[in-house]
Amino acid sequence: MTECTTCSPMVRVMYNRKYNLETRHVNFSLLVFHFSLISFMESILKSKSYKFAIRIVTLVQGLHKNRRELVLSKQVLRSGTAIGALVREAEFGQSKADFIHKLSISLKEANETDYWLCLLKDTGYISDEEFATLAFECKELIAILVSSIKTAKK
Repeated sequence: MTECTTCSPMVRVMYNRKYNLETRHVNFSLLVFHFSLISFMESILKSKSYKFAIRIVTLVQGLHKNRRELVLSKQVLRSGTAIGALVREAEFGQSKADFIHKLSISLKEANETDYWLCLLKDTGYISDEEFATLAFECKELIAILVSSIKTAKK
Protein backbone atom coordinates (compact mmCIF):
# COMPACT_ATOMS: atom_id res chain seq x y z
CA MET A 1 0.00 0.00 0.00
CA THR A 2 1.37 3.43 -0.89
CA GLU A 3 1.55 6.27 1.58
CA CYS A 4 -1.47 8.57 1.51
CA THR A 5 -0.41 12.06 0.42
CA THR A 6 -3.52 13.78 1.79
CA CYS A 7 -2.87 12.70 5.39
CA SER A 8 -1.01 14.99 7.69
CA PRO A 9 1.52 12.75 9.45
CA MET A 10 1.03 14.66 12.71
CA VAL A 11 -2.76 14.19 12.70
CA ARG A 12 -2.37 10.53 11.75
CA VAL A 13 0.12 9.92 14.58
CA MET A 14 -2.03 11.80 17.13
CA TYR A 15 -5.15 9.87 16.15
CA ASN A 16 -3.31 6.56 16.19
CA ARG A 17 -1.81 7.21 19.61
CA LYS A 18 -5.12 8.32 21.05
CA TYR A 19 -7.09 5.32 19.79
CA ASN A 20 -4.27 2.77 19.52
CA LEU A 21 -5.03 2.07 15.86
CA GLU A 22 -3.00 0.83 12.95
CA THR A 23 -2.47 3.43 10.25
CA ARG A 24 -5.12 3.02 7.58
CA HIS A 25 -5.81 5.31 4.64
CA VAL A 26 -9.16 4.02 3.48
CA ASN A 27 -11.31 7.08 3.99
CA PHE A 28 -9.17 9.77 5.54
CA SER A 29 -11.75 12.55 5.22
CA LEU A 30 -14.16 10.54 7.38
CA LEU A 31 -11.37 9.82 9.85
CA VAL A 32 -10.48 13.51 10.13
CA PHE A 33 -14.15 14.43 10.56
CA HIS A 34 -14.51 11.80 13.31
CA PHE A 35 -11.33 13.01 15.01
CA SER A 36 -12.42 16.66 14.73
CA LEU A 37 -15.88 15.91 16.10
CA ILE A 38 -14.47 14.05 19.10
CA SER A 39 -11.94 16.82 19.76
CA PHE A 40 -14.67 19.47 19.52
CA MET A 41 -16.96 17.55 21.88
CA GLU A 42 -14.08 16.98 24.30
CA SER A 43 -13.23 20.68 24.46
CA ILE A 44 -16.85 21.61 25.17
CA LEU A 45 -17.11 18.80 27.68
CA LYS A 46 -13.86 19.79 29.40
CA SER A 47 -14.87 23.42 29.84
CA LYS A 48 -18.47 22.72 30.87
CA SER A 49 -17.52 19.99 33.34
CA TYR A 50 -14.84 22.23 34.88
CA LYS A 51 -17.27 25.14 35.27
CA PHE A 52 -19.85 22.75 36.71
CA ALA A 53 -17.30 21.48 39.26
CA ILE A 54 -16.62 25.06 40.35
CA ARG A 55 -20.36 25.62 40.82
CA ILE A 56 -20.59 22.43 42.88
CA VAL A 57 -17.67 23.47 45.10
CA THR A 58 -19.30 26.86 45.65
CA LEU A 59 -22.61 25.15 46.49
CA VAL A 60 -20.94 22.87 49.02
CA GLN A 61 -19.07 25.76 50.62
CA GLY A 62 -22.40 27.54 51.07
CA LEU A 63 -24.06 24.43 52.49
CA HIS A 64 -21.25 23.98 55.02
CA LYS A 65 -21.21 27.64 56.02
CA ASN A 66 -24.91 28.53 56.05
CA ARG A 67 -26.77 25.28 56.59
CA ARG A 68 -24.24 23.14 58.41
CA GLU A 69 -25.06 20.24 56.09
CA LEU A 70 -22.16 17.80 55.75
CA VAL A 71 -23.34 14.37 54.61
CA LEU A 72 -25.27 15.13 51.40
CA SER A 73 -22.91 17.92 50.45
CA LYS A 74 -19.91 15.60 50.58
CA GLN A 75 -21.68 13.20 48.24
CA VAL A 76 -22.59 15.88 45.71
CA LEU A 77 -19.06 17.30 45.96
CA ARG A 78 -17.49 13.91 45.24
CA SER A 79 -19.72 13.02 42.30
CA GLY A 80 -20.01 16.56 40.89
CA THR A 81 -16.27 17.14 40.71
CA ALA A 82 -15.53 13.60 39.49
CA ILE A 83 -17.28 14.32 36.19
CA GLY A 84 -14.62 16.75 35.01
CA ALA A 85 -11.76 14.74 36.50
CA LEU A 86 -12.84 11.65 34.56
CA VAL A 87 -13.25 13.65 31.36
CA ARG A 88 -9.67 14.87 31.78
CA GLU A 89 -8.52 11.33 32.51
CA ALA A 90 -10.29 10.05 29.38
CA GLU A 91 -8.44 12.60 27.27
CA PHE A 92 -5.25 10.58 27.67
CA GLY A 93 -6.80 7.14 27.72
CA GLN A 94 -4.48 4.30 26.75
CA SER A 95 -6.87 3.04 24.10
CA LYS A 96 -10.21 3.78 22.49
CA ALA A 97 -11.83 1.32 24.92
CA ASP A 98 -10.21 3.09 27.88
CA PHE A 99 -11.40 6.46 26.54
CA ILE A 100 -14.99 5.17 26.26
CA HIS A 101 -14.79 3.53 29.69
CA LYS A 102 -13.66 6.75 31.40
CA LEU A 103 -16.44 8.75 29.73
CA SER A 104 -18.94 6.07 30.78
CA ILE A 105 -17.86 6.38 34.40
CA SER A 106 -18.14 10.16 34.07
CA LEU A 107 -21.70 9.66 32.80
CA LYS A 108 -22.52 7.57 35.87
CA GLU A 109 -21.10 10.29 38.14
CA ALA A 110 -23.20 12.92 36.35
CA ASN A 111 -26.31 10.83 36.87
CA GLU A 112 -25.44 10.39 40.56
CA THR A 113 -24.89 14.15 40.89
CA ASP A 114 -28.36 14.72 39.47
CA TYR A 115 -29.74 12.43 42.17
CA TRP A 116 -27.97 14.28 44.99
CA LEU A 117 -29.12 17.65 43.63
CA CYS A 118 -32.73 16.41 43.61
CA LEU A 119 -32.34 15.18 47.17
CA LEU A 120 -30.86 18.50 48.32
CA LYS A 121 -33.77 20.36 46.73
CA ASP A 122 -36.45 18.05 48.11
CA THR A 123 -35.02 18.30 51.63
CA GLY A 124 -34.92 22.09 51.48
CA TYR A 125 -31.16 22.55 51.48
CA ILE A 126 -31.11 24.35 48.14
CA SER A 127 -33.69 26.63 46.56
CA ASP A 128 -35.75 25.74 43.51
CA GLU A 129 -33.89 28.38 41.49
CA GLU A 130 -30.46 27.09 42.48
CA PHE A 131 -31.59 23.54 41.76
CA ALA A 132 -32.98 24.52 38.35
CA THR A 133 -29.69 25.98 37.12
CA LEU A 134 -27.52 23.19 38.52
CA ALA A 135 -29.87 20.45 37.28
CA PHE A 136 -29.94 22.02 33.82
CA GLU A 137 -26.14 22.09 33.66
CA CYS A 138 -25.96 18.52 34.93
CA LYS A 139 -28.46 17.25 32.35
CA GLU A 140 -26.56 19.15 29.66
CA LEU A 141 -23.36 17.34 30.70
CA ILE A 142 -25.22 14.02 30.62
CA ALA A 143 -26.43 14.72 27.06
CA ILE A 144 -22.92 15.67 25.89
CA LEU A 145 -21.41 12.59 27.53
CA VAL A 146 -23.99 10.29 25.92
CA SER A 147 -23.31 11.88 22.54
CA SER A 148 -19.54 11.65 22.98
CA ILE A 149 -19.70 7.99 23.99
CA LYS A 150 -21.91 7.14 21.00
CA THR A 151 -19.58 9.00 18.63
CA ALA A 152 -16.48 7.33 20.06
CA LYS A 153 -18.05 3.87 19.68
CA LYS A 154 -18.47 4.34 15.91
